Amino acid sequence: MAITATGQNLMPSGSPLYKLPYKNTYVMETLVAENAFRTMKPKKQIPESFEHAKRVLPEPYWEGHSKEIDMYWKAWQLGIKNVCQPLDESGFVSSYIAPAYNGNIFMWDDAFITMFCRYGRRYFPFQNTLNNFYSKQHPDGFICREIRADGSDCFGRYDPTSTGPNLLPWSEWLYYIQFGDDSRLNMVFPVLAAYYKWLKLNRTWRNGTYWSSGWGTGMDNMPRVPEGYNTIYSNGHMVWLDACLQQIMVANILLKMGFYLERWQEIEEFEDDIRSLSDYINRHMWSEKDGFLYDLFANDSLSSTQGIYAFWALHTDVLSKDRLDRLVNHLKDTTKFNRPHRIPSLSYSHPKYKANGRYWLGGVWPGTNYMVISGLVEKGYRRLAWDIALNHYQNVFKVFQKTNTFWEYYAPEDAAPGFMARRDFVGWTGLPPIAILIEYIFGIRANAADNKLTIDVNLTDGYGISRYPFGQDGLMDIKVAKRTSQNEKPKVTIKTNKPVEVQLMWGEKEQTTKVKSGTTTL
Repeated sequence: MAITATGQNLMPSGSPLYKLPYKNTYVMETLVAENAFRTMKPKKQIPESFEHAKRVLPEPYWEGHSKEIDMYWKAWQLGIKNVCQPLDESGFVSSYIAPAYNGNIFMWDDAFITMFCRYGRRYFPFQNTLNNFYSKQHPDGFICREIRADGSDCFGRYDPTSTGPNLLPWSEWLYYIQFGDDSRLNMVFPVLAAYYKWLKLNRTWRNGTYWSSGWGTGMDNMPRVPEGYNTIYSNGHMVWLDACLQQIMVANILLKMGFYLERWQEIEEFEDDIRSLSDYINRHMWSEKDGFLYDLFANDSLSSTQGIYAFWALHTDVLSKDRLDRLVNHLKDTTKFNRPHRIPSLSYSHPKYKANGRYWLGGVWPGTNYMVISGLVEKGYRRLAWDIALNHYQNVFKVFQKTNTFWEYYAPEDAAPGFMARRDFVGWTGLPPIAILIEYIFGIRANAADNKLTIDVNLTDGYGISRYPFGQDGLMDIKVAKRTSQNEKPKVTIKTNKPVEVQLMWGEKEQTTKVKSGTTTL
């Protein structure tokens, strides 16, 4: 058992490490001492009925599209059914939404799940799902990527498959800009910074680049490692592009958190990390010939596998505008990623690509699609983001009409579930009917931290949403009137209980208006 000089127990609450006959090899990360989740008392909360949920959740409408609205509500209904209570003695500290997989909680899944679940904050504290990962942080900052319902880690921390991808800070930042919840930001920052530092110490090569594995990236069977290495379990002695890009993304998020919280000492290394990793990727992992980013093999040659993992670059400033344009152009290419259901996880041109997806051999995954769509918008590729979002949404809807449910992933060549995909998967497949509908079909995106609301209008149908959550106690009703063309300026009516700055966008035009409490028509 690891004990500090003051006698403080350093093991995660309820940790199976108490029972293991291993020597203590922990090097204490001081930030873990601030992790309040490790000593938090469990709080169980049973969700109210679905009928109650329908009275408090955001309520969308879309003229002529009642079936799509039915899909929205079905996603919430299935998600609510997957709310679980922490087992006694598990060490979990909160009720949580399960990934709809095998009874365990998964870092990869729950990071994406909480991205759409944030819209349900007034109904149930879904974000607290992540508290269970934080409660299981090890003394050195490690957090296991998969944890059993009894609270035990599924992997030892030095197993190449033990952790990742590092997306928890992204989910927490989206939650923060939706609600401006300073208290949660204060609590999660030291946990996330400690985990970042563990990855930097334990998942890097001598040059500071990162490695992972098929399971560690969440993309189990994508053909990335060289021959002779195991696709799922091995690091392949490679520099893994997505692991590097995700650390850059996270370092940027932690910088923003740290500046806001005035945690200057803890963030001073992050800018150097961003600079050195970005420089390395540009010099060694970019193919000028292909206009694409690749993994790097041990012999310093580039991989030839074009996969969705490269588009994590959209959440960084690694590439120049010219290079980013070339990378993004692959998303428009029908021989690569522009397939009947966009976006396949593996390029259509790859010899192992499967029409039925076969998991990560071309499967269309809601989480990685959400990553690409949101990244495109952030980088100014709004029209392409709209095309991909609408295509993805419509394909999920077509399958929903056929099966009345959602699937773990989808086939890229037809409106069909992926090969052997799990059904009733809400799960991260709540992203298309909820988050993608609100943020990219309806174009309603919040930044409560800066008191700004974006309404990016692409539809010509009339649509809107009631009870849209904004900030700690803000609620809005937003209505967009039907238009005759996409170039016509939208007529938007906003009813809000707090003043807000509204950025209205349509086509290539935009206007910004300061809206007071009450009802305003733009």
